[in-house]
Amino acid sequence: MTAPTFADLEGHVALVTGGASGIGAATSARLAAEGASVVVADVQRDAGERVAADIGGRFAELDVTDPTQWQAVVDDVLATEGRLDVAHLNAGVMTGEGDVCALTDAQIGRVVGVNVLGVLYGVRTVVPAMSGGGGIVATASVAGLIGWSSDPVYTLSKHAVVGLVRALDPQLEVLGISVNAVCPGVVDTAMLGAEMKGVLEGAGVPIIPPSQIAEGVLTALRSGRTGTCFQCLPNRPAEPFEFGGLAVPLFPIG
Repeated sequence: MTAPTFADLEGHVALVTGGASGIGAATSARLAAEGASVVVADVQRDAGERVAADIGGRFAELDVTDPTQWQAVVDDVLATEGRLDVAHLNAGVMTGEGDVCALTDAQIGRVVGVNVLGVLYGVRTVVPAMSGGGGIVATASVAGLIGWSSDPVYTLSKHAVVGLVRALDPQLEVLGISVNAVCPGVVDTAMLGAEMKGVLEGAGVPIIPPSQIAEGVLTALRSGRTGTCFQCLPNRPAEPFEFGGLAVPLFPIG
């Protein structure tokens, strides 16, 4: 079964987590502009409802760390919209702590819960709902492709997302579902914070608008690829990141 490439999103239904702001809000707007019916999912009800109203979609309250809520939201999408074709698993948080010895249990649990389990629970729940095939895009980060020491737990979580996407490729492809990741550089979102944004801009680090990452999500959906991580760097179109192989094959070919 071949996964759809979504050349035309008219009549398709998309679910976007972390859709109340930043990359999620930009992707929700971009998918709606392409004709999709968008369900904006977030823990932030007021902001999420505003985004949904602005794009002509609807809002669903969702804590991505809660598998029960995941099932309730997806069941509601199927009951209300009748189908689910696209899932952008985007919700994410950071610790802002670079000293591994200073990290609290709460900081670690929150990042792993939202960034890792939120994606894993999401995939586990949306795949059975995509009975006619579909497309999943997870928001990872360039921190999932390199060792970013400023926030090691965030980096750990994004490496986990990258690994999950690459590992799921074979089993989802036979179901007609593509699974890819977008890996942005530094994006202008509330998670970045005004202070850090000022520091980075002062150091000459380019800040990427969320709309560019939303375009990267669309690129991933329409690429015809699966198991691919699309690096989203300043002033460049999203492009596949090429991983190096092992020195020798781990498993016999064939």
